[in-house]
This record gives sequence, structure tokens and C-alpha cells, in this order.
Amino acid sequence: MKPGRRETLIALFDREFVETQEATGMTVIGQFRDLDRHDMFVWLRGFEDMEARKDALTAFYGGPVWAKHRDAANATMIDSDDVLLLRPAWKGAGFNLSRLKRLTATEAENQSRNSRLDGIVEIRIHHLRPGMEAGFAERFQAEAVPQLTANGVRLLGAFISEHAENTFPRLPVRAGENVFICVTGFDDETAHARYSAALAASRETTQADRTRPVETLRLTPTARSLLR
Repeated sequence: MKPGRRETLIALFDREFVETQEATGMTVIGQFRDLDRHDMFVWLRGFEDMEARKDALTAFYGGPVWAKHRDAANATMIDSDDVLLLRPAWKGAGFNLSRLKRLTATEAENQSRNSRLDGIVEIRIHHLRPGMEAGFAERFQAEAVPQLTANGVRLLGAFISEHAENTFPRLPVRAGENVFICVTGFDDETAHARYSAALAASRETTQADRTRPVETLRLTPTARSLLR
């Protein structure tokens, strides 16, 4: 984001870009403030498949809502091309959003006035050598997931790179990436510290698969984020 413009985009996004994107067939999964980089906004959206992605993005970015608000949105951003295309790492590893309730715009505004920090969502991006995603995911599921559960950590989702062709090239993605991503949720900083300790051993056993250090994003959801 341009310095100091993140809150401007969050207000615009949560007011104008949630229901209007979902009306095209996608799911707006989560919107977050990066706790360590104050000019970073992170968000997630999902699609049934690549063809549905093409249809939904074409409808939204060719539609009246984006046309009306795109200049205001783009005026807050320096770069919006840091995008990963992902799929669940194993059956059942995707986000389970069916029981979550999204706040209405009015409820979100009231919560924002109260300035309540609603937990922490952490995303760890493991950069892997080509062809290693499936094996890494299998070991993570067998070794790390039980540790997370034993320490009371909420595993929200796990994903690997989707290598299909970008069906909407108007929006670039980071092609050629080979990643495994773990998304976890915490009630507070104490729970987060326990998580870091629990994963230390499993990281040691899989270090050879990585091409560079793990990227870690510590995030807090906006008031209208479905994932939290």
C-alpha cells in the first residue's frame, strides 16, 4: 500500500467489494492487516475451479462496481501483483467456512469503533524445490498437524501451488512458484508462541526440500473477514 493508505482501502473493500464479488460466484475468504508491515494488506478469495475463476473475475472486473470504485482502490496501492494461485494440499485441507458468520457492514463499523483485536492468523509460505509439494504436504500432515492439535492450535487450511494456466491473465500471478502454505489461527500471543515451538522439530526434518527461508505473515482480520 502507499504509506498510510491501508485503512482507506480496508474501509472501501469491506463496504463495496465483499458481496459484489461473491455475487459473481467467488468467495471472499479473508481480509487482513499485516501486523509486522503496516503498509501491507493481505486477502484471500476462492473459486470452485479455474473456469469458474475466469467467469467470476471477468464478471467483477468488467462490471459496474469495479468501474465505479477502481480509481479510489488503485490510488491506495503501489503493487497488487504479489499473488499465489493455490489448491488444497490434501482432501479436507481447504478452509471450512460453512460455520463462520460474516459481520454486516454496520456490525463491522461498530466493531471497528471498539478497536477489538480479533486474534491472529498466521500464514507460513514454504518455498520448495520443483515437484516436492506433495511429499512435503504428506509429511506435514503426518508430523506437524498432530503437534498443532496437541498444542491447541487451529489449523485453518493447508495449500500447495496450483500450476494450471492463469485463466484471467489481466491479473498476474506468481508463475513458477512451488510452495506449501500452512494457515493457522490463534486466540492470543501466548498461543502463537506455543505454535512456534511445536513446529521447530518438523521444520528441521524438511529443510532439505526448501529453496529459501520460510515467509511468515502475522495477520489480524478486518471486521468483515470471514476467516479469523
